[in-house]
Amino acid sequence: MVLFLAALQIPAPGRTRPERPLLVGYVFPQNTVFQPGGVDAQSLDRVNYAFANIKDGRMVTGFAHDGENFAYLASLRKARPGFTVLVSVGGWEWSTNFSDMALTKRSRAVFINSVMDFLLRYDLDGLDIDWEYPGLRGAGHPFRPEDKQNFTSLVRTLRKRFDRETRRTHRRLYLSIAAGASLSYLEHTEMNKVQRYVDTVNLMSYDYVVPGEGVTGHHSPLFTDPAEPRHYSTDASVQVFEEAGVPAAKILLGVPFYGHVWGQVPDVDHGLRQPGKSIHSDATYGAITSTMLRQGYVRYWDATAGVPWLYNAGKQIFVSYEDPESLASKCRYVVTRKLGGMMFWDYEGDPDGVLRRTASHTLHSTAAKGNSTK
Repeated sequence: MVLFLAALQIPAPGRTRPERPLLVGYVFPQNTVFQPGGVDAQSLDRVNYAFANIKDGRMVTGFAHDGENFAYLASLRKARPGFTVLVSVGGWEWSTNFSDMALTKRSRAVFINSVMDFLLRYDLDGLDIDWEYPGLRGAGHPFRPEDKQNFTSLVRTLRKRFDRETRRTHRRLYLSIAAGASLSYLEHTEMNKVQRYVDTVNLMSYDYVVPGEGVTGHHSPLFTDPAEPRHYSTDASVQVFEEAGVPAAKILLGVPFYGHVWGQVPDVDHGLRQPGKSIHSDATYGAITSTMLRQGYVRYWDATAGVPWLYNAGKQIFVSYEDPESLASKCRYVVTRKLGGMMFWDYEGDPDGVLRRTASHTLHSTAAKGNSTK
């Protein structure tokens, strides 16, 4: 997407809320190649391609067919004006080298030069930084106390470089981050400063509880249930991020297209907030609808938290997940709170597009109704 700016003046990133909320989807094809029709750009405003990696301080492709997939995604812009394609670097498994890369002015410059080469080579519209997490161990990655300031320096220098490139090419480059939805993340970052340099903060408001932590619960509730002793929710995270200095217009509310599964859960309160064990990996929404719903699993609804869950009394299995009803509620929340939009992880988890179309329709129709009443 090329934008010709009359006076070559670059707007401050995310200074005002978009005309309509953004819907951003992470795609994670790994070693597969996108086929024609593989991504529905008409229902999305942006795709974040996961993941690029960091090697020897430089951004590099993560999988064998990334080049082909980037070319396919870039081609979708021809039929969908305004559609943008960003590459996401890092992620839970590949955040190992962030701390070293961000450590010095020189190391940051090496990385940023590689980013510019990468975006040019693959005709991309910007970068999403998924550092999990500055100043924290994450999946066992190296970390330092000075990650807090170095993260700010990294995004500030990236923004300056992006703006300089935009003045040269007249093409807007976007910068976003994937942010952990926790107080610990806020304590180890300077979000009041970071937010100045990014277009969106993609709030990962899911995985609040996961199998293996002992007690079942909703992993992405919209509101805090007073009966939940851990006192967490998407709404609570939005509030603390705003209190930390992030404008609502820059927050993209994260939603999961997958569920968490607990086993050995006693049949008390249909498995909710009961002891349980991790029995296998997460279940995609596609797997939940095709192998669980109406097949021995009963759906229950938490009206306070605004999310469903499944319980199979015979197998003693509890599933926390997102469905069209809870997703539509979150879309309305985005519009009511005047957030920048919504993002989801990930596209491949919803093969029939039920959740994606629900989000696109509800988010944009609700926003349109609100605009018409102004």
